[in-house]
Amino acid sequence: MAIRNIRELGDPILNKTCKAVTEVTPRIRELIEDMLDTMYEANGVGLAAPQVGVLKRIVVVDVTGQDPYILINPKIIETSGEQTGQEGCLSVPGKCGIVTRPGHVKIEAYDVNMKPFQVEGDELLARAFCHELDHLEGHLYVEKVQGPLKDVVPEEAEEE
Repeated sequence: MAIRNIRELGDPILNKTCKAVTEVTPRIRELIEDMLDTMYEANGVGLAAPQVGVLKRIVVVDVTGQDPYILINPKIIETSGEQTGQEGCLSVPGKCGIVTRPGHVKIEAYDVNMKPFQVEGDELLARAFCHELDHLEGHLYVEKVQGPLKDVVPEEAEEE
């Protein structure tokens, strides 16, 4: 497929609320494939459609590098616990910061065939789900950072 340009902090599209997907068209399938290619090319663990300039409620997440989640119209339906740690973002290159997120989340979403499903995640997966779903509401992790942003030291922050 294709590598798309990742929008960066300051781009107004990153602050807009995304619209629900009502059907998976060939263009939506192409977008999802492009999002996966773009995320892997950038060494990220997640990517939301607005990060590539599309205001649709679609995110892709893969914390293992081999088992991606494709979430259409995702919603967090349950959270528990808490975790605090380094977080980065492909839309805020070269920076990271400390963010507190739930330690466990349960997500309700649709797959590429518009079949509903639920998925649960802990630790990094929970963090990635929360981070990417924030993008769908026009929010970036920098709004939640505790203290100043720091320059990324390799291997210190997962790019989400």
